[in-house]
Amino acid sequence: MSLLFVGIDPNTGDHESPTVWADLEEKELVLQGWKAGPALEAKCAALEIPGHAIGIPDTEAVIRIPARMVGMIREACDAVERADQLP
Repeated sequence: MSLLFVGIDPNTGDHESPTVWADLEEKELVLQGWKAGPALEAKCAALEIPGHAIGIPDTEAVIRIPARMVGMIREACDAVERADQLP
Protein backbone atom coordinates (compact mmCIF):
# COMPACT_ATOMS: atom_id res chain seq x y z
CA MET A 1 0.00 0.00 0.00
CA SER A 2 1.37 3.38 -0.98
CA LEU A 3 -0.03 5.60 1.76
CA LEU A 4 0.72 9.32 1.48
CA PHE A 5 0.25 11.39 4.64
CA VAL A 6 -1.45 14.64 3.61
CA GLY A 7 -2.20 16.41 6.86
CA ILE A 8 -3.52 16.50 10.37
CA ASP A 9 -6.06 18.87 11.93
CA PRO A 10 -4.04 21.99 12.74
CA ASN A 11 -6.02 22.41 15.95
CA THR A 12 -5.30 18.87 17.10
CA GLY A 13 -4.41 18.24 20.69
CA ASP A 14 -2.49 15.41 22.27
CA HIS A 15 -5.47 13.07 22.21
CA GLU A 16 -7.32 14.00 19.01
CA SER A 17 -5.90 13.68 15.56
CA PRO A 18 -8.28 13.90 12.59
CA THR A 19 -5.95 12.96 9.75
CA VAL A 20 -6.02 12.71 5.94
CA TRP A 21 -4.05 10.24 3.84
CA ALA A 22 -4.17 9.30 0.16
CA ASP A 23 -3.80 5.63 -0.78
CA LEU A 24 -2.09 6.03 -4.14
CA GLU A 25 -2.21 2.34 -5.01
CA GLU A 26 -5.94 1.89 -4.40
CA LYS A 27 -6.73 5.47 -5.44
CA GLU A 28 -8.75 6.11 -2.29
CA LEU A 29 -8.86 8.67 0.48
CA VAL A 30 -8.19 7.42 4.00
CA LEU A 31 -9.70 9.59 6.71
CA GLN A 32 -9.41 9.45 10.47
CA GLY A 33 -11.96 11.54 12.29
CA TRP A 34 -14.11 11.73 15.36
CA LYS A 35 -16.75 9.06 15.81
CA ALA A 36 -20.08 10.53 14.80
CA GLY A 37 -21.82 9.38 17.97
CA PRO A 38 -25.05 7.43 18.27
CA ALA A 39 -27.44 10.30 17.46
CA LEU A 40 -25.74 11.39 14.23
CA GLU A 41 -25.06 7.81 13.18
CA ALA A 42 -28.74 6.94 13.65
CA LYS A 43 -29.76 10.02 11.68
CA CYS A 44 -27.47 9.05 8.78
CA ALA A 45 -28.59 5.41 8.93
CA ALA A 46 -32.26 6.39 8.72
CA LEU A 47 -31.93 8.56 5.60
CA GLU A 48 -33.60 7.19 2.50
CA ILE A 49 -31.44 8.09 -0.48
CA PRO A 50 -32.03 6.64 -3.97
CA GLY A 51 -29.47 3.92 -4.68
CA HIS A 52 -28.38 3.72 -1.05
CA ALA A 53 -29.59 1.10 1.41
CA ILE A 54 -30.97 2.25 4.74
CA GLY A 55 -28.57 1.59 7.58
CA ILE A 56 -24.80 1.50 7.91
CA PRO A 57 -23.02 -1.76 7.09
CA ASP A 58 -20.74 -3.22 9.76
CA THR A 59 -17.79 -2.59 7.44
CA GLU A 60 -18.46 1.18 7.31
CA ALA A 61 -18.45 4.05 9.81
CA VAL A 62 -19.77 7.58 10.04
CA ILE A 63 -17.03 10.01 11.08
CA ARG A 64 -16.74 13.75 11.51
CA ILE A 65 -13.98 15.85 9.95
CA PRO A 66 -13.62 19.56 10.77
CA ALA A 67 -14.30 21.94 7.86
CA ARG A 68 -10.86 23.51 8.41
CA MET A 69 -9.42 20.31 6.86
CA VAL A 70 -11.16 20.78 3.48
CA GLY A 71 -7.89 21.92 1.87
CA MET A 72 -6.15 18.73 3.01
CA ILE A 73 -8.98 16.62 1.62
CA ARG A 74 -8.68 18.45 -1.72
CA GLU A 75 -4.93 17.82 -1.70
CA ALA A 76 -5.55 14.10 -1.05
CA CYS A 77 -8.07 14.03 -3.93
CA ASP A 78 -5.48 15.60 -6.24
CA ALA A 79 -2.83 13.09 -5.12
CA VAL A 80 -5.14 10.16 -5.83
CA GLU A 81 -5.95 11.55 -9.28
CA ARG A 82 -2.24 12.07 -10.04
CA ALA A 83 -1.51 8.47 -8.99
CA ASP A 84 -2.72 7.41 -12.45
CA GLN A 85 0.32 9.19 -13.87
CA LEU A 86 2.83 7.25 -11.74
CA PRO A 87 4.96 4.69 -13.60
